[in-house]
Amino acid sequence: MNYFLAKSDPLTYSLADLEREGECIWDGVKNAQALQAIRLMQVGDCVLIYHSQGESAIVGWAKVSTGPRTDPKDEKSVVVDLAYAGKLAEPLTLPFIKQSGLFPDLLLVRNSRLSTMAIPKEFIAWLLKQRKEFRP
Repeated sequence: MNYFLAKSDPLTYSLADLEREGECIWDGVKNAQALQAIRLMQVGDCVLIYHSQGESAIVGWAKVSTGPRTDPKDEKSVVVDLAYAGKLAEPLTLPFIKQSGLFPDLLLVRNSRLSTMAIPKEFIAWLLKQRKEFRP
């Protein structure tokens, strides 16, 4: 299994929206580096859901339910379907991640504007220790 992180403004689309709907098309990504991450996603991969715009925290996770395909609304873009998988009892904030000092090279720390990114397994191992309810 591979791990990724996808950011969303919770006022536009939140983890609660994904939970209610059960599944969604993850679209609207334009950045070339973020699109490359989506192209690497495979069915069953875990995607951390991160709320941006104020909260700046990992709030839950989803599973990739379909592989990457061309966005029917934009042939230059790529989409996947995500299925709700769970939520964290307490959000894991970006300041907390930064204060740990353990992940200075994590794209979330280095390039916090990037909307979708691969996440290393070392970070996932740390997250499992921080949030016991996390079950990728």
